[in-house]
Amino acid sequence: MAVPRRSVELPVADDADRARLQELGYKQELKRGLSVISNFALSFSIISVMTGVTTTYNTGLRYGGPASMTLGWLVVATFNGCVALSMAEICSAYPTSGGLYYWSAKLAGKDWAPLASWLTGWFNIVGQWAAIASVDFSLAQLVQVIILLGTGGANGGGYMASKYVLLGIYGCILVLHGLINCLPIQWLSWFGHLGAFWNTAAVAKERAGVEFIFTHFNMDNGMGIQGKAYVLAVGMVVSQYSLLGYDTSAHMSEETKEADRSGSIGIVASVALASMFGWIYLVALASLTIDIPYLLSPSNDAGGYAVAQALYTTFHRRYNSGVGALASLAIIAFAIFLCGITCVTANSRMGYAFSRDGAMPFSRIWYQLNKKEVPINVVWLSVVIAFIMSLTSLGSQVAFQAMVSITTIGLYMAYALPIFFRVTTARKSFTPGPFHLGKFGNVIGWVAVAWVALVTVLFCLPVAYPVGEDNFNYTPVAVGGVLFLSVGTWLLHARFWFKGPIVNVDA
Repeated sequence: MAVPRRSVELPVADDADRARLQELGYKQELKRGLSVISNFALSFSIISVMTGVTTTYNTGLRYGGPASMTLGWLVVATFNGCVALSMAEICSAYPTSGGLYYWSAKLAGKDWAPLASWLTGWFNIVGQWAAIASVDFSLAQLVQVIILLGTGGANGGGYMASKYVLLGIYGCILVLHGLINCLPIQWLSWFGHLGAFWNTAAVAKERAGVEFIFTHFNMDNGMGIQGKAYVLAVGMVVSQYSLLGYDTSAHMSEETKEADRSGSIGIVASVALASMFGWIYLVALASLTIDIPYLLSPSNDAGGYAVAQALYTTFHRRYNSGVGALASLAIIAFAIFLCGITCVTANSRMGYAFSRDGAMPFSRIWYQLNKKEVPINVVWLSVVIAFIMSLTSLGSQVAFQAMVSITTIGLYMAYALPIFFRVTTARKSFTPGPFHLGKFGNVIGWVAVAWVALVTVLFCLPVAYPVGEDNFNYTPVAVGGVLFLSVGTWLLHARFWFKGPIVNVDA
């Protein structure tokens, strides 16, 4: 049963964190039990390069192949690092669970603060809902492929689940993630540590050759796109989607000790290590990639799931058995499962904070903690909305892929807005925290904003020519819909009452 919000008596060691949070306008209500390692582990677990690379590997193979992915990863990691550094600097100054939308409110200036906070918050939370949907649905698809291969493969009479069975698997995964997120923060911290370990250990055990990995550029995409620069741009989707979700460290800051340092360290460390291990994983997968058309063909044993088919073929050639491939896919599936747990965790904290400031419909319902100090209502809100998002898959996989593209664009736009305000309206007034970039802050911030602007354009480009109903890129429609609804509700309703973050401590 949910109980009303309340303050928590904290040990003397946490007085500095409590005092800083009160300066920012909030009472300490969530249990502050995370260390800097736990904060990092949660971000690293949600980035989960095994999740991002595995689920978008088909796209990378089709648009450029091994060279595009391995070299493109280095480009994306470099510019994404600028985004992470800028976010870490702002996080150090404003360590609250609201994170991005709170930062925008403080940096945009008094006149623009409410609108800036509103837009940032809605892009952030919708992007997180889409992240839950994309991660858990990807896991359901992988479970389906494991069952298919385990029962003989598509060419050996294996069981191919229908779209309704797939939706049922997805629903079960969502419910499990909801139940796990009802546990106290100490348990969620443990899952975060396990996710970080699982991603690093599983990747580090791969052994890969480097035959044509950095030189083979696949132009046989069957999508009518021939320009190398265009193909490379579309192929970077793999890298950009995979290095995402590190705002989790900010959303967990009210539950983290020494938050003004730990949150920033969590952001930077998780992105740095994810960039390194993700590249190793990509190189390992690329070494298994020889016959690209066959790996992408729906007629192969894995039904066109490239990573699964590559592993299945490799183990069959070497050991005359696919058991090793199934074991490898199970390791990947568990990594995705742990990533999904953290997605719900981060979203529930963002939803809790957004409701605390009255920005969500029925905020009083979502802004509730149970007796274990967990925002349980918003946990289940996240699960329900993610399931509703997945219903588009029943009508069109293309429409669903556009829906989950909001994950990348929505989150990166939410990342970029406070950075933009940091280098414009707050260029001279910004007061940094313990973690700061010094004289390089503005330069790095502008690079980050420019990169996000470029990525937004790239994700909206057509992915095939001629453009038809079955290959139309619905991403700009989906993202434009979010922008239209958020701006529309602001103009018609929210501008009359939403003033940005609400102080809930006594003056």
